[in-house]
Amino acid sequence: MANHKSELKRARQNEIRRLRNRSSKTRVKNVVKDVRQAVNAKTSEGLRGKLESAQSIIAKGSKKGAIHRNTAARKISRLARLVNTLKA
Repeated sequence: MANHKSELKRARQNEIRRLRNRSSKTRVKNVVKDVRQAVNAKTSEGLRGKLESAQSIIAKGSKKGAIHRNTAARKISRLARLVNTLKA
């Protein structure tokens, strides 16, 4: 455990940030899973809306620093490509 006053503060800050990032990462995982399940079920109604909301949530997670910007771009790209294969 931390011994110095500044280390104790840093540990508290890291814990708060960890919890904040965890909720954001969980949201990202859930929306990705929702879109993938909708594509697997081959339901095209509402799929565009799900994709747009997923893109928004992933971008927000990236903006907040919970996930890396390249990771967010990769997830968005793969989801869009997956949805487009259903239309073709």
